Amino acid sequence: MTVIVVIFAYLGLVLIVGTVSHRFFRGTGEDYFVASRTIGPFVLLMSLFGTNMTAFSILGASGEAYHRGIGVFALMASSTALVAPCVFFFVGTRLWAIGKRHGYFTQVQYFRERWNSNGFGMLLFIVIVALIVPYLLIGVMGGSITLHQITDGQIPQWLGGLLVCGVVFVYVCYGGVRGTAWANTFQTLVFMTLGAATFFIIVHKMGGLSASLARVDPDLLMQGTHIKPLELLTYTCIPLSVGMFPHIFMHWLTAKSAGTFRYPVMWYPICVAIVWIPSVLLGLLGSVDVPGLKGPEVNSVLVQMIQRHAPGVLAGLLGAGVFAAIMSSLDSQSLAIGSMFTHDIIRHYRVGFDPAKEGLSEKGQVLVGRLFVFGVLFLTYLLSLVLNRSIFKLAVWSFTGFASLFPVVLAALFWKRSTKYGAFASVISVVVLWMYFFIRGWQAPGYTVGGSGVMPVAVILAGSVVAMVVGSLISKPPDPTVIQKFFPSEVTKLNS
Repeated sequence: MTVIVVIFAYLGLVLIVGTVSHRFFRGTGEDYFVASRTIGPFVLLMSLFGTNMTAFSILGASGEAYHRGIGVFALMASSTALVAPCVFFFVGTRLWAIGKRHGYFTQVQYFRERWNSNGFGMLLFIVIVALIVPYLLIGVMGGSITLHQITDGQIPQWLGGLLVCGVVFVYVCYGGVRGTAWANTFQTLVFMTLGAATFFIIVHKMGGLSASLARVDPDLLMQGTHIKPLELLTYTCIPLSVGMFPHIFMHWLTAKSAGTFRYPVMWYPICVAIVWIPSVLLGLLGSVDVPGLKGPEVNSVLVQMIQRHAPGVLAGLLGAGVFAAIMSSLDSQSLAIGSMFTHDIIRHYRVGFDPAKEGLSEKGQVLVGRLFVFGVLFLTYLLSLVLNRSIFKLAVWSFTGFASLFPVVLAALFWKRSTKYGAFASVISVVVLWMYFFIRGWQAPGYTVGGSGVMPVAVILAGSVVAMVVGSLISKPPDPTVIQKFFPSEVTKLNS
């Protein structure tokens, strides 16, 4: 009962933090969706890191390390620590500047105008929503697993997922992206602090780190035993997904200035290490402490260790840390999809079908965004009740799709000769190849292309690049007025 009280108290505190921001709400669509572009460096760092560190990083990483060993850290954490800050610097700052100059709220708005194509905007919207659903699912599934396990089954999994969705919906509705950023900052600090506390407490109860690791299967402590070199190399493509995540794009647009990106670029790698090192090590120790877990059961290894070594109030606090990691992602993702539906579908096509209309009012934009956030969370919750899959695998397939779309944003920002036909070809190639590899690899543990160790993301990414280049070169160059709009300092006569 103590654990339940502590976790519910934490959820109440998150609600307070998220809803207090409503006092600063200006009643406009810009304030609700991008916080009037006023977020500072520390909150931006916490928002970007918190929204990117999901149940995948806490529960999924420990569960994967349980079976595959120490190499899991190299697969995702080390590459993320290097790649993500580079994407923030080279892509994020440029998209922030373009978004501020043209008043964009979503990435679809940018790509649609960059290639002057409503059809491409609709295609990209559908693909992004389809890819984000598994990402949303891992948060709801993680919350339901955590609450069920840490309360000894007193709270059923369906109720745990419902609580997570309910709390997120309330503070996202009231606070918008400002409330989300504030709640993310608070929750990121919570799960980083309590995650470290979890590690030290469990390791101490198990007799110390050296003694505990001595009991672990030596194969799990050797990187090359369970992970092939080519798999390790091609996994570095996965973190490119941050360049196409809609929730990351949304947080980029909230920045006060280009200088605001300084903190995320500098401190993101350190934050990754603080979260991933304990998660992976606890997964290793879990193979000894809670042996015999198979399939989706490994998602709960960390929660089971907390329950075993830190009962009572401490278990509640540590469980709250897991909840913090989960909700700090789910809120931004659902709000980003709500923003896309509001601006890229309702607002855009309402005016498109009747040019005499001025579009949605400010209050109308906020209302539609809130309704779609509710719809997204409700659908995700229903799916979480019927799906029973590995959190790590769900995340990797979602990340694979987003990473494979990275050539789209690179071409938009850096290649003036790219065309809408190249963009269409690139996205369609991603869809076709992703579905092909997903069908072949979903049921196959440790699937790689032809058993070579090459991850599907590398092949799909290469196909996306080729499709973009070929599609652009065989089609008519873009209109110079479009180039003038997005490359004002480098006007090029592409038709000459």
